[in-house]
Amino acid sequence: MTAEQRARFERDGYLVLPGVLDQDEVARYSAALDRVYAEQQAAGRLAPDGSLHLLSAVAALPEVVDLIDHPRTFPLVWSVLGWNVHVYHSHLDVHPPIRSPKPYRFEWHQDGGRQNRELETDPRPRLSVKLAYWLSDVSEPGRGNFKVVPGSHLTNRIDGPPRRDVRWPEPPGAVEVTAAPGDAVFFDRRLWHTRTDNHSELTRKGMFFAYSHRWSYGRDENDALLASPVAAAFTPVQRQLLGAPLAGPGQLPGDHQWGHHPDTTPLHGQLAARGLLDEQYPPLRP
Repeated sequence: MTAEQRARFERDGYLVLPGVLDQDEVARYSAALDRVYAEQQAAGRLAPDGSLHLLSAVAALPEVVDLIDHPRTFPLVWSVLGWNVHVYHSHLDVHPPIRSPKPYRFEWHQDGGRQNRELETDPRPRLSVKLAYWLSDVSEPGRGNFKVVPGSHLTNRIDGPPRRDVRWPEPPGAVEVTAAPGDAVFFDRRLWHTRTDNHSELTRKGMFFAYSHRWSYGRDENDALLASPVAAAFTPVQRQLLGAPLAGPGQLPGDHQWGHHPDTTPLHGQLAARGLLDEQYPPLRP
């Protein structure tokens, strides 16, 4: 990372990296993503609007492994986080054009889920960064662009509605990030951002890789224990504390650690039943 890049990154919370993938790479990765999309479509696993948001990018598509340490992007990751890093979250995205109006939903967020309630500093720590590789042309607004508020990574809160389905003004200073096929966007996970709707005639396609420090992963190895007969006697809270999968039917595997589904988290249910969830303390809110 150059001194000029670092200054812009620390000021704005993101960098647009032009042309990090050449034409052959764009064509190869785009064809691979098309293949996965067709497989998921045949299996009936697309969203009702025909979109795909598939977690565990390399597990789903091993040939994209070269993107996780690409020589034109990965140096930015270790320049910011250091050498003790891993990919802790990734996804493949395909969003066809929207042919009919969608119900309104306020989607502005910071990455990391409950990190943004459970960490108490202001601003909260960076913890992770993310690389978005664009395989479709989002060089004009309205194509499902990444939308951000530059500099908002140093802000813990933005104004929002009481419910996500209540119409609300866009955050001041919000901009749609434009990029050509082969460009990448590198951003701080604290940056307030959203995905915009794709009103173009093009299908929006991208691959996303998030990096964090390796100590954010559980150190204990309990898979064999949890699969053994002795684990049948463990309480739900004990299984949660030992790292057992908690996601319920129809929910995204792996999503449970981020706390998006409190009803599948045993300790949340136990505290709720005992009236111990203090709404005035963010880490205890659902």
